[in-house]
Parts: sequence; C-alpha cells; structure tokens
Amino acid sequence: TGGPSGGCLPTELLDTPVDYDSLKAVGSMMGSGGLIIMDEDTCMVDVARFFLEFTQDESCGKCVPCREGTKRMLEILERITKGEGVDGDIELLEELAGVISKASLCGLGQTAPNPVLATLKFFRDEYEAHIHQKRCPAGVCQALLSYHIIEDKCKGCGLCKKVCPADAISGDLRKPHSIDKDKCLKCGACAAKCPFKAISR
Repeated sequence: TGGPSGGCLPTELLDTPVDYDSLKAVGSMMGSGGLIIMDEDTCMVDVARFFLEFTQDESCGKCVPCREGTKRMLEILERITKGEGVDGDIELLEELAGVISKASLCGLGQTAPNPVLATLKFFRDEYEAHIHQKRCPAGVCQALLSYHIIEDKCKGCGLCKKVCPADAISGDLRKPHSIDKDKCLKCGACAAKCPFKAISR
C-alpha cells in the first residue's frame, strides 16, 4: 500500500481499512493511495529491492543517510536476491533502515526503508530462505533457481534438449535426460517446452 514508500502487508491484514490511522497501525501508510495485490508467485525480497531501487534513484543526494544508506541497503538486497546473502544481512538492513528513517532530511528518505522493514516484519521467512537455504520460495530470483528433470516423468522426447540455448541437456532418445547445472543458464526454456511437465525448478 502507499507506493514505493509504503509497506507490504500479508493476507492476514487484507481486511485492514484503507485509511491513514489503520494503515499506520499495521506499519504501512497511505502514501500515494496506491494498492497492489500480489500472490505467492511474488518474491517479497525482490519487491523490497524493486521499491528501494526506485527510492534510491529518486534521492536528491543532499543528505548522507538517504544517499548512502539507501545505496548500501540496495546493495545488500541485490546480494540476497543473487544468492550471496550472509548471516547478519537482515540485522544490518534493520539497523540501516532505522538510521535512514531517523536521520534523513526529507519525507523520501524517512520513508524509503518502509518496504524493507515491512517485508522483514511480515515475510522474514523469505529473507531467511534466500540467505540460509539459497532458495527463492516464489521461484523469482533467477540466480537461486535450479532446474532438474524428473526421471519418472521424462519420456526422452528431446524437445528440451533442442530448445536449450546453452546445450546443457543431454540424453538419448526415449531415455530420461539430465541437465548440466554448470552449463544451465536458468532461462526456463526447457521447462516451458516440456509437454510432460518433467522439468521442475
């Protein structure tokens, strides 16, 4: 709710009235009055990264907390979505968010960390999956995807092999194929082409 400086709320709060006091009480804001509905196929870590990228780009650069703080937060979120997150990143994001909110000179800087704080509050498990399990629960963060062929379902038709731009799939006709993880670009062309739904990510 509220645009890039607003907050992200879980389904449990879907019935929250859209007014200033109600949204503020749950850690969000009216902001621009915008409202976006997302489903389980949306990565909340990536959403926070997207919104922070916008606010970081909009920063005038006058005050250090906003200019440098949002840049550091964005770098951390980009690392996390690339599977390079480490222990302590969540706590560092929270610490930076607190400093930026309190020390920034204008409303943009003061509210820039809101999407990160809201997603950490309500979707912390997604951050932990990215950092500790190197997995994106929504299957959005490409660096964390891993495609594999389910042998029981693979008929060995070779369609996946033909569409793979990296020549990462091998196997004989009418026998289960396999994907070379080192060559795989994680583009998803194989999964999209497989008529037997034998490729999972």
